[in-house]
Amino acid sequence: MPSEPLALLGAPGSPYTRKMIAYLRFRRLSYAIIWGGHQSPPPNLPAPKVKLLPTFYFATADGGVEAVVDSTPITRRLEAENPGRAALPRDPVVSFLNDLIEDYADEWLTKAMFHYRWHHEADRINAGPLLVYWSVPQAGAADGEAAARAFTQRQFDRLYVVGSNDVTAETIEASYVRFLSVLDALIERNGYVLGGRPASADFAIYGQLTQLGIIEPTSAAIMARHPRVRAWLDRVEDLSGLEIAGDDGWISREAAANLCRPLLTEIGRVYTPFLIANAQAHAQGAATFETKIDGRVWTQPTFPYQAKCLQRLRAGHAALAEADRAAIDAVLAGTGCERLFDRLEGRTDA
Repeated sequence: MPSEPLALLGAPGSPYTRKMIAYLRFRRLSYAIIWGGHQSPPPNLPAPKVKLLPTFYFATADGGVEAVVDSTPITRRLEAENPGRAALPRDPVVSFLNDLIEDYADEWLTKAMFHYRWHHEADRINAGPLLVYWSVPQAGAADGEAAARAFTQRQFDRLYVVGSNDVTAETIEASYVRFLSVLDALIERNGYVLGGRPASADFAIYGQLTQLGIIEPTSAAIMARHPRVRAWLDRVEDLSGLEIAGDDGWISREAAANLCRPLLTEIGRVYTPFLIANAQAHAQGAATFETKIDGRVWTQPTFPYQAKCLQRLRAGHAALAEADRAAIDAVLAGTGCERLFDRLEGRTDA
């Protein structure tokens, strides 16, 4: 397999696929998207250990091909291997904020995406056929409808996995509404979340919002109240023509405390309590956990991967130089996010 273009398997209904395509376009990296899924994998290419989308196929030193998943480490790998037009801020404080916001988008906003796609009947009716025909466009009507019904029922029955139910629906939906207002204000002020150029956090947010703002009818109607955000999605889809100068365009660490505070407060309000409760349950070997998020009961199965997300954030925080760590702590103070790094908060690095 040639080293260029970089091949990846993905689907339009995968927010992480959309995240990575937008990132590759901005970075002007040559790629070849294989539309589909692991139910019909591309021939002559290896399967990943965990079958997730997108799956990237990297050339190995021995001339083989390696199947790799997980958008965040893939982004860091591509950043390290391809200098220029960076999507990671150089300043360690702003870079750490980017990591935290990207993690929130990947792991919390996706709860809203999954919830809106399958919780409401109108959205289920809309999504089921799309998921089939995105992968198998030549499926006959009868087969397509049968597959859509089966897939829809399966996904509806799995809503509990991300914590979506009749009790938590209000928490998820209220958080989504607040987030849109926060993002609207950031775009108006800067153009992007961390300044006048996109960061990996922007692409993570974009990926989730391509589903919430375009595909799912209920959440798209809510986004329609924020035309600036909806228009932003169309722009971020392809930023290959955006000219940037070196490391210019990021907000300063001094400006971050004020500009990022509304977003960090939302993250602290909903994602912090989830991450802490999930990590504690994982450390105790509990299959499920119950906590309170935004004043309401939240129950869901424990996610080992999201325990690793918290561990990764804490490791990044600990690795900062003392002055940089003090600066980030000052930015996070009072937002609720500081609890993620507080050893008195039942901390576990499991």
